[in-house]
Amino acid sequence: MFLSLMAAEGQEVLQEVGEKATQIGYTGFAVAMIGVALCVLLCGIGSSIGLFKTGTAAAGVLGEAPDKFGKVLVLVLLPATQGIYGFIIGIIASGSVSLDMTLSQGWAMMGAVLPMAISGLITGIFQGKSAVNCIYAVGKQDSLGGKLIIYPAMIEFYAILGLIISIMLIPLVG
Repeated sequence: MFLSLMAAEGQEVLQEVGEKATQIGYTGFAVAMIGVALCVLLCGIGSSIGLFKTGTAAAGVLGEAPDKFGKVLVLVLLPATQGIYGFIIGIIASGSVSLDMTLSQGWAMMGAVLPMAISGLITGIFQGKSAVNCIYAVGKQDSLGGKLIIYPAMIEFYAILGLIISIMLIPLVG
């Protein structure tokens, strides 16, 4: 009996807190902040995986030919841009998030940052994979260094599209 009374009372308290949070708008704020955090996190994960792949490939090539450092460096660093783009969107979006956001505004913010979050995750990984093969090719023939940068750079284009779309959508949330 005592436990059922406590459970009922606890449920009433939770319901009251939920209603107050909805009135104040914290639920919209929470959804928006989850979206912003996911964007930064997913872009960072994509960059980290891409950088892991390119860094290990470069280490192998440079172990054999240390003079190729300059030619491989740009290829190694290309996947880092997605993390930077996600961070930029995080800063822009967090400037538009407020405590009095409605739930629909929170979901709108989530939708506004998703293009960058998804494109940053996927392009970071695939740009890393593409750059790895280019690094190996430079290891075999260093005259290819300038020519091969175009292949992973083409993947960068889609990360930039995600960045632009998110930048265009964030001001519309309001």
